[in-house]
Amino acid sequence: MSAETATDSAAAPLLRRLGLFDATMLVMGGIVGSGIFVNPAVVAQQVHTPALILGAWVFGGAIALLGAFLYAELAARRPQVGGQYAYIREAMHPALAFCYGWGLLLVTQSGGMAAVAVTFARYLSILAGTVMSERVVAVAVLALLTLINCVGVRAGSTTQSVLMVMKVVAIVGLVVCGALLAPRASLGVHAATPSPAGLPLLTAFGAALVPVLFAYGGWQTAPFVAGEMREPRRDLPRGLLLGVTGVVVLYLSVSWVCLRVLGPAALAATHTPASDVMAAALGPTGRLLIAAGIAISTLGFLSQSMLTSPRVYYAMASDGIFLRAVAWVHPRTRVPVVAVALQGAVAAIIAWTGSYEEVLSYVVSVDWVFFGLAASCLFVLRARDRAAGRDDVPFRAPGHPWSTALFVLVALLVVVNTAWKFPVNSAIGLGILASGLPVYALWSFMRRRRGAAPRDRAARASS
Repeated sequence: MSAETATDSAAAPLLRRLGLFDATMLVMGGIVGSGIFVNPAVVAQQVHTPALILGAWVFGGAIALLGAFLYAELAARRPQVGGQYAYIREAMHPALAFCYGWGLLLVTQSGGMAAVAVTFARYLSILAGTVMSERVVAVAVLALLTLINCVGVRAGSTTQSVLMVMKVVAIVGLVVCGALLAPRASLGVHAATPSPAGLPLLTAFGAALVPVLFAYGGWQTAPFVAGEMREPRRDLPRGLLLGVTGVVVLYLSVSWVCLRVLGPAALAATHTPASDVMAAALGPTGRLLIAAGIAISTLGFLSQSMLTSPRVYYAMASDGIFLRAVAWVHPRTRVPVVAVALQGAVAAIIAWTGSYEEVLSYVVSVDWVFFGLAASCLFVLRARDRAAGRDDVPFRAPGHPWSTALFVLVALLVVVNTAWKFPVNSAIGLGILASGLPVYALWSFMRRRRGAAPRDRAARASS
């Protein structure tokens, strides 16, 4: 098959039109949403000194970079449509991979998109100076992005890249205005509450890491479109590392400027730290400008999600374990339009019903279960490739196996901590995942009844 088409699926092939810049923008776009404009305050509520507040963001950034290194090697070894879905399918079992895609559609991706769409609607109302129906605006923007991504992968990627550049401009504007135009916080007025010591300090720091790790999440979605990249084995690892590094710099800069302008105590007391910083720098105009920046950031996140996540459902359908129609690719645009429409529809339903806050409460434990599973796939795939004599990959995660084991351990701790603090929500989230097992069994049975043999694992691995 030519370099212009993907070889990952027996369905109609996708076009390879994305390069390194697209990959980097997809990584950054999947991470940067509205969280960074709010979460510095959430972190300051848990730990109360500048060193600990910035330390939480540094530690979270280090974990994100560690994950990016691992996913970069996974992407180099299995440059296929579906990202995490493909890694888990190859290294573990298709049933686990299906549960990942099932949870992505019902909980993690769709719930997050619905919540972000409503956030966009709220800030659009602020900018317009009039009250608009949040549900109507949220559904309308999801429908618009669905249509854009049905036009073609280039149209979707260009839209996402433009919005990501605008996001970076907004964040840099916040940092520059806060650093140069806003008065520095008076430590006497904004003195921080003394931080605990010993075990209570570790507990508080762990609590501070929850919003940090949530804000850093999203880099794992870029490999979903590996099958539409011109050189996925080369550009996807580079894009992961460049994108995550860029976000770490942006996030640390925002946290620093919030501390500089507000001080630890005032930062912990506010719910709108970015808006407060811009108001200190530019007055009411600053609040409007940051509202525009947040609206652009949320729109960019939605655009990235609409571009990437449908490729997982496409890969599942191509494997014969999901609705066959979802694998259909438009003959002219070469886009899995049914998969894109499915993602838009589920997110719109959650946004319209207002159930997104409830769905979001299930996300953290579900997300990190699969972060840990996908990272552990590297142990299996390295050993398998070495045994098959094809261990020559363009990128290797530094420090493996210790770095991989550390990331898996962190994922396990996040899941355990979340389950301990929010047992009901975690149980529901994991229950939704488990509900995918009988669904997988049903589709596998139907596939056997149709006489469709499972795809050859070695053929998939060599694609």
